[in-house]
Amino acid sequence: MTRTPEEGRALALTLARHTVHNIQPDLDILKGGRPNYSSTPDSLIDAARVVAIEFQTIAAANGYWRG
Repeated sequence: MTRTPEEGRALALTLARHTVHNIQPDLDILKGGRPNYSSTPDSLIDAARVVAIEFQTIAAANGYWRG
């Protein structure tokens, strides 16, 4: 549980980073690909989508979107 939406977003970013590191645990390989995906709009949009899904899950669990 987070106390605010901002804390939820920070948690979503952390979860997204952990997900990527679990998929590719070799930091040299992970960082080696960064020049390719960090300048490709589609890759950046995909990364933002992962964070958005994590945030949506956290927000729903915290009840922020209940009326």
